[in-house]
Amino acid sequence: MLRSTRGLLLLALVLMLGAVGATYFRQKHRQARREPRASQNLPPGTESYATTWVWRKDETTHGIVEVRAKRFRQLKAPSLVEIEDVEVLVYKNEGKDLDRVRTAKAQFDDDKGTLHSDADVDIELGLAVEGPPHGHQLKIHSSGVTYEAKTGKAYTGLAATFQFDEGDGKSVGASYDPALGKLEMDSQVELHWRGKNPQSVPMKIETGQATYLEKDAYVLLGPWSKLTRGTSVVEAGEAVVTLNDEGTIDEVEATLAHGTDTQPGRQLQYSAGRLHMKLTPKGEVEKVSGEPDARLLSVTDAARTNVSCFRVDLDFDTATAGSPLKQAVTSGNTVLEAVPLPRPGVESPETRVMRTDRAVIKMRAGGKELDTVESVTPSHLEFLPTRAGQRHRTLDASSLFVAYGSDNTIQWFRAENAVTRTDPEPVAAAKPGEKPKKPGEPVLTRSKYLKADFDKSGELTRIEQSGDFTYQEGERHARANKGILEQARNLITLDQNARMWDSSGTTTADHILMDQKSGDVQADGNVVSTRMPDRQGNSSAMLTNDEPIQATSAHMRTGEHNHQFHYEGQAVAWQGSNRIWADAIDIDRTARRLSANGHVRTRFMEKKKEQVGAQAPTFVTVDAAALVYTESDRVAHYTGGSHLVRPGMDVKGAEIRAFLNDSKADSSLDHAVADGQVAIVRTEPDRTLTGSGDHCEYYSKDERIYMKGGHPVLVDSVRGTTKGAELTYYVDDDKLIVNGAPKDLVTTRILRRHR
Repeated sequence: MLRSTRGLLLLALVLMLGAVGATYFRQKHRQARREPRASQNLPPGTESYATTWVWRKDETTHGIVEVRAKRFRQLKAPSLVEIEDVEVLVYKNEGKDLDRVRTAKAQFDDDKGTLHSDADVDIELGLAVEGPPHGHQLKIHSSGVTYEAKTGKAYTGLAATFQFDEGDGKSVGASYDPALGKLEMDSQVELHWRGKNPQSVPMKIETGQATYLEKDAYVLLGPWSKLTRGTSVVEAGEAVVTLNDEGTIDEVEATLAHGTDTQPGRQLQYSAGRLHMKLTPKGEVEKVSGEPDARLLSVTDAARTNVSCFRVDLDFDTATAGSPLKQAVTSGNTVLEAVPLPRPGVESPETRVMRTDRAVIKMRAGGKELDTVESVTPSHLEFLPTRAGQRHRTLDASSLFVAYGSDNTIQWFRAENAVTRTDPEPVAAAKPGEKPKKPGEPVLTRSKYLKADFDKSGELTRIEQSGDFTYQEGERHARANKGILEQARNLITLDQNARMWDSSGTTTADHILMDQKSGDVQADGNVVSTRMPDRQGNSSAMLTNDEPIQATSAHMRTGEHNHQFHYEGQAVAWQGSNRIWADAIDIDRTARRLSANGHVRTRFMEKKKEQVGAQAPTFVTVDAAALVYTESDRVAHYTGGSHLVRPGMDVKGAEIRAFLNDSKADSSLDHAVADGQVAIVRTEPDRTLTGSGDHCEYYSKDERIYMKGGHPVLVDSVRGTTKGAELTYYVDDDKLIVNGAPKDLVTTRILRRHR
């Protein structure tokens, strides 16, 4: 538009000069002297007077100039010329185009070389002599216009209005210098640009002063400026407006600028030290860039999102009504803060603060809500609790991608080279007389990849981390290829090469499920477990408190804060040389109780003082279907067909009770009791003793065998067979004591030795 003011000033003012220039008036004055004087006297102060005259001149720089006026009067002093009902016509482009200036009255000062009109001045530029116009049209209305004949400068201190192809405008006071192609609007400037589409929303420009540089197609605004289009408003200090070849606004550069865009359900604000706006040919804001100290604020019913950075680049969706924000790209010390706003019946999620160097923020359709936030530079994400039950969390990553749902709530995010920290819940203040509670430990994790999922309200539900995953909570540690946190259940799943450990022991498996609150675990696949001894009280070979309990199995479960252990599937548990095999093994370290079921076998090493040097150790083994051991009485109860084997001794029975010694004793086994179809075999290098009955007792200290019930029988391969109600045999002394009953006499059959 303003490029067309060349016509305004060169036509409206220069043409006035051509119409009423000094040369014309001097010639007219000489002609008037030679003509006979009129009989009628001139008005006082008037030197000459004329009506209905036309002046025409061929101006080499501006084309044919034609001035028409109904009245002409030259004043005697101070050398002023007045003309009335003036019309100035300037023909251009070989007479095809026309510029026209109209005013009711004007004065020319011959001495000063200026033309001035206090009356209204109407200027029309870009008219066609015939048919429709060929180019831009401009209409200007003003008054109090002064024109300098020598320089071509024109100015007014009064209000001026403009109408042009792309809009209209007004100002108070204006001046134009044709040599510089410079138009200045002095104050109260207001311009409206509609672009080529008459139905488009106009851009309204307000400023204290405006300067148009015609040759450069710039409009300078200052010391303040304001640009309004629809719901979008930008206020700034000084600004520069760049026009394209068609005279519409192409770009705007503003300093100390801040903008707002208010729509139902959403308010957008942005600011920067310098702001650059790019507009479409239709006058729609397409891009906005700001730096330094760039800021962006988006407010919806659900959240207030603040963005601060060194630079921000905003892209707007010009294909949608209202040109909503489509994308924001930030760079340099970016901070993105999302603060949830209270809503009835909705629990607020945490406040989220993201810090990074560069971020790409994409908006959902309509520009009211966030869609995604992505950063490929190192990022720090912080979750700040807004209500009880929430925990303070942080995430550091080399890159971050966040996806949002409705109401600006996070749906999920993924990160690379992630390091997380979850602080414990705050400890409530102790009541009078109560012991203060010890605060929990923070949870620290690390992995190559991380993905977190949230529910509809923005609460964290699940975190999956993979690639060298590590976990730490106080002295509790874990490691795996993959780790999964289920927030609502406080469960952590470790997959592939899983391992966890603390001061009480270590567990490795293909898959481990851990309860964060209790520390209990469920392990599956190639389980290997080590539990450190508690070193409290006395113990036995079955559950010694001197050595760790180690175990392998297909599956393992722990309970009661890792005080109960269940091993299943080819389970093996051992302490030192003592070992248990079974389909399933259960250990309760609090109750000091052990049970095993299915293909049970136990093995205990015998400790003899006389075993020194490289002598091979000896063991006591027991096979049974089931086993129950309690530390309180040190009794191992084997059931379901039991079989005890120790060096030189073999005992079978329906069930066997093994009474164990203290772990510090010389022998693991104090004595054993077998019941139900008992069969006992004692083997010596040159002799075998075989006993049978319903009840059998074996005492390791004095190598004594006691049998009763079910007609006990002792068969000695050397001495023969002995029957009685009770049989007691001392192995070391080779002594047999037989007791009979009134109806069950002792029977002995002695073998005859062959000479």
